[in-house]
Amino acid sequence: MTGRLEGQVAIITGGASGMGLATVKLFLEEGARVIIADIQDEPGERLAAELGECARYQHVDVSKEADVEAVVDRAMDEFGRLDCMFNNAGFGGVGGELETMDLTDRYRFTVDVLFTGVLSGIKHASRVMKTQESGGSIINTASVAGLRGGWGPHVYSAMKAAVINLSKSTSLELGPHRIRVNAICPGFIATAIFAGQANISWDQRMRFIEELEQTQTVATPIQRPGRGKDIAELALFLAGPDSTFITGQAIAVDGGLTAGNIRNPGPEGWSRFQEILNRVQSAT
Repeated sequence: MTGRLEGQVAIITGGASGMGLATVKLFLEEGARVIIADIQDEPGERLAAELGECARYQHVDVSKEADVEAVVDRAMDEFGRLDCMFNNAGFGGVGGELETMDLTDRYRFTVDVLFTGVLSGIKHASRVMKTQESGGSIINTASVAGLRGGWGPHVYSAMKAAVINLSKSTSLELGPHRIRVNAICPGFIATAIFAGQANISWDQRMRFIEELEQTQTVATPIQRPGRGKDIAELALFLAGPDSTFITGQAIAVDGGLTAGNIRNPGPEGWSRFQEILNRVQSAT
């Protein structure tokens, strides 16, 4: 299928790399006009030029509400509408054990990027979507780390859980305006977030992602790393005309990670319970 977003306008934060860039490319292929919102200015400008006349770049620090407001206003000024707001920008944020965790500026910046940025995106996108007869779709990047503990740093996990609940809460207010709000919960997706706090260039980020995509994994039933395209495909569905009755949902894209633990039979193909039973029976 092609042209599923023909005539639509989308803003994708964190759109210059990773899951955001994969979504930018797919949305453009499907006929949308897209504003890449990011803080990576040089690659962002270069991407906008390479991707053609339907792509724009704007510097947006999502921790600053004024930046988010400005990119929404640009969409309206240049294109006259906004159909999809993908609040995708994020990073690992403040980490560490509780005893040594920094709760000063680094902590506040983490909260502002991972939560306040999403809230700002919902606030300003819905402001203009309410004026459109067709409403719109707001998509928020959460994480499987927001569904249970142990899959991310403490603050990151808490903020992703907050994004999931924010998506549900705001969907109730915005539904009557034909605005859908959903969250995507990625599992292990090959992105530069796994480089931690390393100060690497955009080109190095791209190479790091390419290497990650080739790694083997046995932690999920589908035994490969997730790719940015896996997230982009769900974002396309949620932005497009086939999801107009879906809102307030948190959808995991995780290769089955959250489905449960993979059964691990013993060397003879038995479960550990059968192995115990066999030992008991053989001893009597």
